Amino acid sequence: MENRPLSVAVIGAGPAGIYASDILSKSNVDVQIDLFEKLPAPYGLVRYGVAPDHPRIKAIIDALYKILQRGDIRLLGNVEVGKDITVDDLHAHYDAVIMATGSDKDRALNIPGVDLPQCYGAADFVSWYDGNPLWPREWNLEAKDIAIIGAGNVALDIGRVLAKHWEDMLVTEIPDNVVEGLKKNPVENVHIFARRGPAQVKFTPLELRELGQQNDVDVIVDGEDIEFDEGSEAAIAKVKQTKMVVKTLMNYAMTEPEEQTASRRIYIHMFHTPHEILADEQGNVRAFVTERTRYTEASDGNVEGTGEYVEWPVQAVYRAIGYFSSEIPGVPFDKTNGVIPNVEGRVVDTDGNPVPGMYATGWVKRGPVGLIGSTKSDALETIGHILEDAKAGKLHATTEQVGHDAMIALLEERGVKFTTWHGWELLDEFEQQMGQDFGEVKGDRGPRQRIKVVSRAAMAAISRNEDVPDDLIGAHPGD
Repeated sequence: MENRPLSVAVIGAGPAGIYASDILSKSNVDVQIDLFEKLPAPYGLVRYGVAPDHPRIKAIIDALYKILQRGDIRLLGNVEVGKDITVDDLHAHYDAVIMATGSDKDRALNIPGVDLPQCYGAADFVSWYDGNPLWPREWNLEAKDIAIIGAGNVALDIGRVLAKHWEDMLVTEIPDNVVEGLKKNPVENVHIFARRGPAQVKFTPLELRELGQQNDVDVIVDGEDIEFDEGSEAAIAKVKQTKMVVKTLMNYAMTEPEEQTASRRIYIHMFHTPHEILADEQGNVRAFVTERTRYTEASDGNVEGTGEYVEWPVQAVYRAIGYFSSEIPGVPFDKTNGVIPNVEGRVVDTDGNPVPGMYATGWVKRGPVGLIGSTKSDALETIGHILEDAKAGKLHATTEQVGHDAMIALLEERGVKFTTWHGWELLDEFEQQMGQDFGEVKGDRGPRQRIKVVSRAAMAAISRNEDVPDDLIGAHPGD
């Protein structure tokens, strides 16, 4: 390696992978970086894990775009580790491999009835409304009354999308098939359930306020749920964000009933823990049962069950209790916590020994917690250890065919239809043009930001500047 740059593969082109690549590229080490992504489009959960009407998507994507646009980090899209290439392939052609694959599945919820057909995971629903090409294009939207389990922003996103009128989503980049699905949505009442009190919910102030700014949607909080113990009061006094969240919840609770005239309602219930989901005679969801909770005598913000149960008539239940990472063949995996086992970003095996040349960053490293700031500091720690190991001479590819050209040759040999940064620019332009064309056709509403292409085959073909049959735009996954 003395006569060539350090060669590094980063797996996952979401914020974690892009920030890690950026930090490494700006180090004082001569390095070449290939950024792998299993889909033809970059940006990961920013593109496929945040509600399309989220106000800050564009700013985040703009920042990521500027990093990749430089050209020193080379994007290889539509390449799936474990299918198109193996971990052994990566070790053969790169000195170091950074896993930044994020969390794409739902954490399990162990209560009776959770396997009923109208009980859904948040990750699946978010992937549907964000047009992830790996998910089916249809979604069952037949429920008038819906329960959402969870007290974080994902629960708010799901509640907002379910309650929002489809016309109000057209200004976003929402895919056409999702618009058609939302048109049929008969929802009237969305119930969001939090296990603890107003000072313990994980909503952020802006998202919580925006919930009440939708057209023809009321947000309702029961005044009896506005309760605090000593731990809660201390948190409110100490943490500005907690104070703002509590204030917003109190404002919702003080809204007079005569002011709540919308056709759709979002209820936020606190002090309710999930107990059971009940089925009707046909085996469909008919009710969600919760147990009321109360603060413990320790007055530290924690709660305990009261033995009082409440039955909520609903026809669908969504769980938004956290994400979970997918296992990658050839990479150690902690099946209990849903992460790649590591010590400060150095991946370790079942005996706790470091796996040579393998690292992790982002949610697959630490679990699905923290925002963009956490992702950056997380990447700094991991990259720091890579630089230490490189300086110590511990990083070596297992063959002499190292780096980008060797990987391109391997992908071409296997017939993998990989895409590049230039390909993403072609797809990006195509989607934006579809949004413009929509405005010309539906002239009363004006242009949309973009319309996502939801077929993986079509995305790859557009990115590779190949012909795409008209009927493939919007087709089902697996086409």
